[in-house]
Amino acid sequence: MSASSRLPLMIIDDDNDLRDALVDIMVAEGYEVAPFDDAGEALTALEHGLTPFLILLDLMMPGMSGWEFRAAQLENPRLAAIPVVVVTAATSVGEERRTLGDVAIVRKPFALDTLLPLVVQHADAARLRH
Repeated sequence: MSASSRLPLMIIDDDNDLRDALVDIMVAEGYEVAPFDDAGEALTALEHGLTPFLILLDLMMPGMSGWEFRAAQLENPRLAAIPVVVVTAATSVGEERRTLGDVAIVRKPFALDTLLPLVVQHADAARLRH
């Protein structure tokens, strides 16, 4: 897949340090990255045509939470097809987990070798679709 045709990886997290570190790591790994610190802005970008191969989503954010973002994403058939990996410090997702749909969950703090294989798996699947 050429650089111009690569789909971006979307990162939605209000923790500036973590988001910036993830952006740096993912760019170093060869991914294009669309970072957002606001879930509402990320949702608007998706509604206006941004199509990432994967969304890394924090749950606990001011304004629109990751829970609310995911609910809105699932209501739109085009957006619902975009895979999500939840990256959260929440110790227990509990019964609410069902409302997230089919997502992988990575707990903060995490080792990079926990997250990177998930990103690679979704990137490979996206390449096969395009």
